[in-house]
Amino acid sequence: MERSLQLANQSTDQDFILLGLSARKDIRDGLFVIFLALYMLILLENMLVIYLICSHLELLHKPMYFFLGHLSCLEMCYVSVTMPSLLIGLRSSPCHMSFTSCMAQLFLFISFIGTKCTLLASMAYDRYIAICHPLHYPLLMRPQVCWGLTLSSWVGGLVVSVIKTTCIASLSYCGPNVLNHFFCDAPPLLNLSCSHMVLIELVDFISAIVIFCGSLLVALASYVAISRVLIQMPSAAASHRALSTCASHLLVMGIFYSVILFMYSRPRHIRSTDLNKVLSVIYTVATPLCSPIIYCLRNREVHAVLKKTLRLC
Repeated sequence: MERSLQLANQSTDQDFILLGLSARKDIRDGLFVIFLALYMLILLENMLVIYLICSHLELLHKPMYFFLGHLSCLEMCYVSVTMPSLLIGLRSSPCHMSFTSCMAQLFLFISFIGTKCTLLASMAYDRYIAICHPLHYPLLMRPQVCWGLTLSSWVGGLVVSVIKTTCIASLSYCGPNVLNHFFCDAPPLLNLSCSHMVLIELVDFISAIVIFCGSLLVALASYVAISRVLIQMPSAAASHRALSTCASHLLVMGIFYSVILFMYSRPRHIRSTDLNKVLSVIYTVATPLCSPIIYCLRNREVHAVLKKTLRLC
């Protein structure tokens, strides 16, 4: 607390001070190297996925790969929003950030997270159509529908971000403007405000219902319907094959939503900022790192395309 007050006295009213991932100087250099390497690996993995999908459309032409390409692009975007401030904080803690930069980072982060939620729901719907209505799959998941679902995901995330960021930017911050976090996130910013926030919290709640809970309900409904069809399949082999196409998406979705819901559904007064930082690392670093591996590890078509690419090299 004393350190936070000292830092606050050094800041202007329009600045925020981010304490960063860790205040321990003896481990910051090591963490910097680790997270820089992870950042490079995340970009490399997701760029490889996008390259494989775009360069082998004749083999990876299914809607599943169309959505996976957009998801990889999205992963690179939102990890690039949070990772630079994390790395700067590890090299020169604390990290000073202007009010404009903080709001810009918040806007991009909320936009990308909201887009990812709706995109994961679209991918669950794609699996539902593929397994429950295979004969109508080419019609129901034609390119126009895939583009419509994807654009709706991006626009939905953008609209929610505009509303939430505008509300948070209109608040008064009386100081100390010290965030015990490594990027500008909504919960720590709301905790710093001295404004009357009934309306803001209502907007925050409604947007969470629409984006997080709405997309989660769509995904859960899709997998409930899928599970019913799998139970009724007469062949165990066919059931196992169908389930294997959903397993990777279920794993990624489970990790992402469990962390998101735990972080943003708790009352503000019991939130632990140190715990928030650990959880934020999971869904801002771990999931973009693991998603390409999880989706491609057991995928024979991606393996074949990757081997073909390596032979050409």
